Amino acid sequence: MAEVNIIYVGKKPTMNYVLAVVTQFNNNVEEVTIKARGRAISKAVDIAEIAKHKFIQNAEYHRITLSTEVVEGERGESNVSSIEIVMKRKQ
Repeated sequence: MAEVNIIYVGKKPTMNYVLAVVTQFNNNVEEVTIKARGRAISKAVDIAEIAKHKFIQNAEYHRITLSTEVVEGERGESNVSSIEIVMKRKQ
């Protein structure tokens, strides 16, 4: 999978990311990955749900991966949860 098909969720409005997902699928990409860490995880789930139910009816969740990343911060190391949602066109 190309790096171009990965959407990293941050502080922008939710619909910006939904538009990015829809644009990828409209460009005939077979699968799109939505990645988020920490507080952005709930936004990533919202993005996937909005894209699937409102815009791309022929999409499905191919794989959802939950993990913990160790991040070096001001106070030393801390664990940050992350999610990776892979959406794919239905066959």
